Amino acid sequence: MATISQASFPAETLAPSFVPVEQVQELLKLQRAAQKINSILDLDQLIDQIVNDIALSFGCLETNIYLHEEEQAELVLAGVKGCTLYGKGHRMKLGKEGMVGYVAATRQMRYAPDVRQDPYYSCCEQSVLSEVAIPLQVGPHLVGVFMASHPELNAFPPEQLRILQALCSHIAVAVHNARLFQRERQQKESLDREAQEARAIQQALFPKSSPFIPGFAVTGFSIPAGAVGGDWYDFLPLDGGLWGLVLADVSGKGMPAALLMSSTRGMVRSLAQACCTPSEVLARLNQLMVADFPSGKFVTLIYAVLDPANRTLTFANAGHLPPLLVTGEEARFLPSETGLPLGLRCGSFSETRVDLPENSRLVFYSDGITEAENQNGEEYGVARLEKHLRGLEACPESILHDVHSFVNGTGLSDDASVIMIRA
Repeated sequence: MATISQASFPAETLAPSFVPVEQVQELLKLQRAAQKINSILDLDQLIDQIVNDIALSFGCLETNIYLHEEEQAELVLAGVKGCTLYGKGHRMKLGKEGMVGYVAATRQMRYAPDVRQDPYYSCCEQSVLSEVAIPLQVGPHLVGVFMASHPELNAFPPEQLRILQALCSHIAVAVHNARLFQRERQQKESLDREAQEARAIQQALFPKSSPFIPGFAVTGFSIPAGAVGGDWYDFLPLDGGLWGLVLADVSGKGMPAALLMSSTRGMVRSLAQACCTPSEVLARLNQLMVADFPSGKFVTLIYAVLDPANRTLTFANAGHLPPLLVTGEEARFLPSETGLPLGLRCGSFSETRVDLPENSRLVFYSDGITEAENQNGEEYGVARLEKHLRGLEACPESILHDVHSFVNGTGLSDDASVIMIRA
């Protein structure tokens, strides 16, 4: 913001041979006041500071600041000191009312040494005898109007008027910046509220609890990189005691990804009840996405059907990372023969069937896990995931905690999600 310097004032108001000591002291006091107001970004606090300081410094009976609202072509009283007729919020039209309206329309200062003789003066306090109104401008932009009234005739000599005009140029900049700051803060607060509401809605789309499946413990966990994300997992009860398990990762981040995730969730839940096998679900889902999804957007997704009675899991993979299965001392990733990400083009999806013997562990995970980087740019990777999963106490929460420890405060750059099936 601008600050007042002596160069802001005409030389004749500063030269010792022309300016009395009292006026020099007054000038220095106003300079300090200007420095103070230029450090305030809260609009209400700033305006109150201005009207009170100037009223005190000049012995004014009344000081006001009206702000210009361009869309309504109106002036709104934002700061008032000493006026008993009007309060904050009082409105007037440009050029229609009083000296303030006249100055706003003409962009020229108007001084009435005797208000009783001025045709534009509008009475507020009966004891006012002189008044000045000064436009507040930043370039061609009208910020508002400053007005000061005094109980004495011709109370503002030329030296004081020049000082007030110079001061008002800095007031205009300070008020303009404070209004911009206020708008930006309000917009940010509105966006933050919307993001938090969106996060709450998205979190409600995740399972509320782990499913009860005799002989198995199935758990999931997801952390978005931002307020909302494009990862999603779900547990779907199916006929015959079967369970559908889904983990998906929508391309992109933030609100667009969250919207596509919500759409994907709805389609998967509908198709899981209507189609028989994982490959059929993905094929039908892909047809819908190719037809409806925006160009360039896609989803990687694993859909699996767990058969607790036969201790088997059958899955189809649409471009997602291969599941990791640990049985005894053996750990292996389970690739799929065919299966492009959903939404790109029509195609087929192969199925893989695996047995889940006692104490085996199978995990689905998103790339926010394996691609998480530490401060040196090193990725967490599949080897660390495999090592962690070999531990008997491994679970989705412990995996994500291990990833957080690895990045060591760097933070996750992508959504991170895990489903674990423990026999």
